[in-house]
Amino acid sequence: MKISAPLYALYARRLRRQVGAGPLPRHIGLVMDGNRRWARRVGLGNPSLGHRYGAAHLEEVLTWCEPLGIRHVTVFVCSTENLSRRGDEEVAYLMDVIEELALDHLGRPEARWRLHIAGSLDLLPDSTAHALKRAVEATRGCATGAHLTLAIGYGGRQEVIDAMRDLLHERAAQGRTLSEVADDLTPEDLTRHLYTAGQPDPDLVIRTSGEQRLSNFLLWQSAYSELYFCDAYWPAFRQVDFLRALRSFSARERRYGG
Repeated sequence: MKISAPLYALYARRLRRQVGAGPLPRHIGLVMDGNRRWARRVGLGNPSLGHRYGAAHLEEVLTWCEPLGIRHVTVFVCSTENLSRRGDEEVAYLMDVIEELALDHLGRPEARWRLHIAGSLDLLPDSTAHALKRAVEATRGCATGAHLTLAIGYGGRQEVIDAMRDLLHERAAQGRTLSEVADDLTPEDLTRHLYTAGQPDPDLVIRTSGEQRLSNFLLWQSAYSELYFCDAYWPAFRQVDFLRALRSFSARERRYGG
C-alpha cells in the first residue's frame, strides 16, 4: 500500500524523534544489495542500469547521516567475487559507474566526506584505480570530520591475510623471529594493518534486499557490530527504512561478547 506524502512525512518525523532519544552509531557499514533486482522490478531494459541508480542513491543516503552526527560510513561497492564471477560487460559497466561516482560526485574538492578506499586496486582496471586515487587525493583536505570508505575489489578474508602478511614483514624487518611474533601477537597489532586502519569499527551494519549474511564484508571489524537486514532493494531504500535501522540499533543492549 502506497503511503501519501503527508503521512510519510509525519511518520519520518516520528522516527527522527525516536532515534534522537537513544544512542546512535558512530560508524555504519552499508551492503548496497539488490541493484540489478530492483532494475528488473521497475522494468529497466538492462539490469546493470541498477548500478547507476544505486550509486546515485548513495549520495542521498549520506545526506541522511550528516545531520545525525554519523561521521563514518563504509560502503560495500564491489567484492572480489563480483570481479571474477560477473560477465565482462557488466563489470565494465560497473567500473564506469564507479569512475563517474568517484570523479564527478564524491571526489569533488568541495565534498563534505573524506574518501578512503578499502580493497585491492590492483584488481581493478587502470582507469578505475586512477580515478579512485584522484578522488581520495581531492578530498584529503576535507575538514568536516566525515569519512566515507568505499570497499571496492574487497574481500574480508583477503583483508585479514594481507594484514597478517604486512605485520609479519614489519616484524621481520625489525629482526623479530616468527616465534617471538606469535608469542606477543594481539588483535590490536593486526588491526593496525587492515585496510581500514585508523577508523573505528562499525557499530551497525545494514544490508538491503532481504539477504541475511555479511558476504565477506568487514569480517574482522564487524565482530561486535549490530546487524540490520532490510527487505528493500538498495535503490528503493528510503529514509524511513534508514531511520528504522537506527531505531532498532538504539533499542539494543550492546554486550560486545560479554
